[in-house]
Amino acid sequence: MKFIHIADVHLGVQPDRGRIWSNERATEIEESFRDIVRICEREAVDLLLIAGDLFHAPPTVQQLKSLDYQLRTLPFTKTVIIAGNHDYMEENSNWETFEFQSDTIVLPRDRATNAYIKELNVCVTGYSYGKKEYTERILERLRPGREGAYNILLGHGGDKQHMPFSKEKLARLGFDYIALGHIHKPAHILKNRMAFSGSLEPIDYTETGRRGYIMGEVDADHNTQIKWIPHNVRSYINLALTLSPEYSNAEISDIVENRIQELGKEHIYRILLKGCVDHNLQINLSGLTKRYNINEIINHTQADYDMEELLADNENNLLGRFIRTLTDEESTEDENIRSKALRYGIEALLAAGDR
Repeated sequence: MKFIHIADVHLGVQPDRGRIWSNERATEIEESFRDIVRICEREAVDLLLIAGDLFHAPPTVQQLKSLDYQLRTLPFTKTVIIAGNHDYMEENSNWETFEFQSDTIVLPRDRATNAYIKELNVCVTGYSYGKKEYTERILERLRPGREGAYNILLGHGGDKQHMPFSKEKLARLGFDYIALGHIHKPAHILKNRMAFSGSLEPIDYTETGRRGYIMGEVDADHNTQIKWIPHNVRSYINLALTLSPEYSNAEISDIVENRIQELGKEHIYRILLKGCVDHNLQINLSGLTKRYNINEIINHTQADYDMEELLADNENNLLGRFIRTLTDEESTEDENIRSKALRYGIEALLAAGDR
């Protein structure tokens, strides 16, 4: 048997709302799920496991119709879905009243349920969310549903507000494979037996690194092999650069642009600038923000001052006296503290024009 395990697709989300790439990212997330459906068909996948938060909010009828249409294109794949904390299943909600025409099972809310698929001799045990939060350790209480079958636990949780669990306790429950969702970063917890697939696509700047899905295969003796496969269209990247006082604004701009070109201009960037720059330099990267997907520029650079020159120009005023006091080598104050105080004080006095 061959299966695919995905979670946290968040269909309907609009990442980075207000940014020029926001609408395109929403479309890419929809297309990413459609591609999973195509992979299921191409690879003759027997079972598609969706471990919660397929949708970013409780789905509309139209969203479920679209999902059902896509899954109906799969001639051999059976799909099992649980609702997560984002797309939770309220009483008489669309999740409960919609009738799927595809070979799809949506496990009910607020109770452990076993879905046995006779053709595959697979039993999927899961628990759909009926509300946004569960602080109880629900997943630790579930048990394999059918002796002699290949037993899968389909769960969504892992933090204090969303079905917390101990991985050691889950490992002892006796399931052949535990397919988890909710944590967006992929994690292979127990070799070939327990994993978070992670989100299919990153949905905000905190989700750096690749995202994707898990492909698994089970042999006749119920031995499982899983492989995590990267799949996202583009990534969020934190790009840190250490600058020097000799850099001009044009050179800084070229350095940033060259790094973006190397890493991929399709990605979404947070630029972190560190180091020292000339105290007269005003960093302006507005040209880059028009050409590339730059979410934020964080300037943590420090101004590099020529203390001797600054002291000579301000010998008889407040700024000069401040510099002499903080550069007094006989001072008992910690050197690192004096250095920071000197830098902050100079910047404050220059900015205020108080000399």
